[in-house]
Amino acid sequence: MLNLKFTRRTKAVAFADDLILAIRGETVREIEIFSNLKLSKIKACSKSNNISFNEEKSKVMIISRRKRKEVKEIKVYLLNKPLEQVTTMKYLDTIRDNKFKFSEHISYAAEICTKLSHTLSKSAKLSWGLKHEVLKTIYKGAILHLLLYGAPAWI
Repeated sequence: MLNLKFTRRTKAVAFADDLILAIRGETVREIEIFSNLKLSKIKACSKSNNISFNEEKSKVMIISRRKRKEVKEIKVYLLNKPLEQVTTMKYLDTIRDNKFKFSEHISYAAEICTKLSHTLSKSAKLSWGLKHEVLKTIYKGAILHLLLYGAPAWI
């Protein structure tokens, strides 16, 4: 997929089994047309290489900071099925919104950290419970990792 020739308006980024197709355009309609053309190209490539896509996980999101009075709905199809349009998307354990702000990711991380720290505090008492070394390992592996790198896949 990454070896396909795309125009300068299109960038394909992949990590493991995740693929993002970023398409730039002047209007929503222009992006819709380019997206459907590129996805038909990807469909042909995937068919010849016996690659399948999970339509349930495949989404479309318009990222823009402009405040145009333009319709922001887009109809993009993968394997003749319309993709769901979303305003937030989780990619590589980071939640991004359609303005490329991370406020939702920060709220999500704070909520998970709060739950984990409350669970740890219940397990740590002076006379019983988990030892200091165990709590430190859990803190580094869960809470600190979440704050620095995003949510681990197991959360």
